[in-house]
Amino acid sequence: MEAPPPVSFGEELKDAFKPVNAWIAGGIAWLDDIQSFYRERATIEKEYGAKLNALSKKYYEKKSKKSASLTVGDTPQMTPGSLESASLTTWTTILTTTEALASEHDALSVALSTQVCDVLKNIGVRYDDFRKRHESLSTKLLSERDGVYGELKKSKAEYDSECKHVEEKRQKIDKSYDSSKGKAERSYQNELTEMSNVKNSYIIQINVANHHKRRYYQEDLPEVLNSLQDLNETRVSKLNTLWTLSSELETNCYQKSISHLETQISEIARNLPQLDSGMFAKHNVCHWNEPPDFVFEASPIWHDNPDMVIDEPAQVYLRNLLQKSKRGMEGLKGEVERRGQEIGKLAENRDKVKLDESMEQKDIDITRALLYSQEDILSHASKLLTYEVQTETILSVVGDVARGTQSHNFKSTSFKIPTNCDLCSERIWGLSSKGFTCTDCGYSCHAKCEMKVPATCPGVLDKAAKKALKEEKRMTMAQNGKNGSETDLSRSNTMSSMSSSYAAGGGGTLGPARMGSKLSKSPSLSGASTKSASSVTTPTAPTAAAKTTAARRVIAPPPDRYVSSPPPPIQKDESPPSTPGGVEQGKMKYAFAGEGEGELKVTEGTTVTIVEDDGSWMTVRLSDGSEGIVPTTYVEKIETPVSSPPRSPSPPPRTAAPPRLTARPLMAAPPPKVGKRGPPPPVKPRGAKKVPKVKALYAYTPTGEDEIEMEAGEEFVVLERDVGGWVKVKAANGEGLVPGTYVEDV
Repeated sequence: MEAPPPVSFGEELKDAFKPVNAWIAGGIAWLDDIQSFYRERATIEKEYGAKLNALSKKYYEKKSKKSASLTVGDTPQMTPGSLESASLTTWTTILTTTEALASEHDALSVALSTQVCDVLKNIGVRYDDFRKRHESLSTKLLSERDGVYGELKKSKAEYDSECKHVEEKRQKIDKSYDSSKGKAERSYQNELTEMSNVKNSYIIQINVANHHKRRYYQEDLPEVLNSLQDLNETRVSKLNTLWTLSSELETNCYQKSISHLETQISEIARNLPQLDSGMFAKHNVCHWNEPPDFVFEASPIWHDNPDMVIDEPAQVYLRNLLQKSKRGMEGLKGEVERRGQEIGKLAENRDKVKLDESMEQKDIDITRALLYSQEDILSHASKLLTYEVQTETILSVVGDVARGTQSHNFKSTSFKIPTNCDLCSERIWGLSSKGFTCTDCGYSCHAKCEMKVPATCPGVLDKAAKKALKEEKRMTMAQNGKNGSETDLSRSNTMSSMSSSYAAGGGGTLGPARMGSKLSKSPSLSGASTKSASSVTTPTAPTAAAKTTAARRVIAPPPDRYVSSPPPPIQKDESPPSTPGGVEQGKMKYAFAGEGEGELKVTEGTTVTIVEDDGSWMTVRLSDGSEGIVPTTYVEKIETPVSSPPRSPSPPPRTAAPPRLTARPLMAAPPPKVGKRGPPPPVKPRGAKKVPKVKALYAYTPTGEDEIEMEAGEEFVVLERDVGGWVKVKAANGEGLVPGTYVEDV
């Protein structure tokens, strides 16, 4: 007989473990029916004749009830009709032959009981144990896959939460005052860095989940299905052997029934194990699509792209993760290969003994060892795949950032004395006070900071060198903290507080009650000292802060102190305001629809007056006096000559100029793509407030390098108020200071 084409459940039946397992379980349970048949056959052989016919009829009925499930399973995709599996066809032949047998004796009864029934019982128990172990292995594989999926969901939730924290930090910047804005910005930057790390972990976890998914559906599950198929086919082979044995026993006893028994034997020989598997697969095959890969999902709070963050803080995290993954791969690769070779040898040995019933115990031992080894290697292979995906993902994005760096040799440590983290400078505290310490240089950090530590280990240091390095870091942090506190104190000395002190002190000097405690601790923004402050302020106790000369800003005097008479008030008219000298002109390169709130509709080629430019959006004024915002990339600036109208006399020079305070952008916007219809307008900042502006009451000529010229009626954007009686403003020709009494709010 020509051999049927090979059948592979792993390739043809995707994600079909449950129906295959149920089918295999039915086949194994069916062995009990066959065993019961032969036992009853042995018992009634003595009764012969009529009872033998009744027995055949009984099992015909049982077969008819189980015919469909034994042929194509309980839930076939296509009904078999009147067709039966090869095993059922053979079974039908046996029942027919039994009806033809008319006699039986005690020897046949004993032979059937000992050589067939007992063996069937052992096969049924043993193979049901094998099937349950396959089921356990499948459950373990599914649990591992679901565990990776759960880690992905957890990483997604952590990423959403971190995005929410970033948004809260950003909103806090908008709501904070000048004195706390710097701290809020630093907190926002730290949260951004943390969000980048969480995002990278989330993207890496997506790749890990996708690889685990593919391995589960393309490698692990097909292997289990093929093993179940082999188990079933081996069972059928053993069953064929026992059927043949029982038939041979009957042949010896029933010479007259040789023709019937030979027909039965030939029918059994046609029952190849692949025939049942092929028929089951044919009626259960269905259309199946592999589940789609996981993709990056942007947070509903923080709109982001699926690209990994590769700035300097992120590269520190990625470098540490890359090194950790490489070390993990080195430790697991050899172990996985060794255990894989052991599994291959066990599989070869089982193939040699699975059909030899005389080696029953060896078959049991080898099969159990094989399944145990497959379960044992599962966790190691899973970790190795995770490390490989992490390494491949990081190398494809930023390359081998770990090359040429000296990483810290961290070791888990429980700190028994108060210790500060060398990265974030915060105390390592808690019930366990656990963290990490570099065994080479003594660098200490939180467990949460381990992956953020730059790879700048100086190498192995002795105890004295470690102590000196710690002291140097401590002094550096102390100096940074001191500088930070001075800036905070000086920024808190606003004009309102100084004005109230000025009033409390009688108008000529600042009152010691208000100025002695703050300004004696830190210098002013300009860094200048005022002699009158030290003479008026009397500290209550000699402190280190009192030794520092009290610094004070110079309050700009009102104009009537040095102007004979103010110019006549500016007459307001209904005509559009003229462009003041020094204000930039621009020309629209593209037409802008201006559909959003505060946006201005402008046609291509229109000349506009530039009022303000923040780098992304530009406030412009048309010739008809209408104002609004347009994208900066839509405007081409035009150089215009600057005229200098008469100015009022300049105020006296300040003792020291306040430093320039420039705002650093939170995130650099990528250059827009210029298309045929103009580049897309930039996204407006969320939560943006109305820009404060002031208008010049008088003309002013600067006397210092950090001051700016202004004309009467000119408008400016306010950058900082109350800088010692001066106001820092932004104009078209730059930034600088103007007297606070020369301007009024718009």
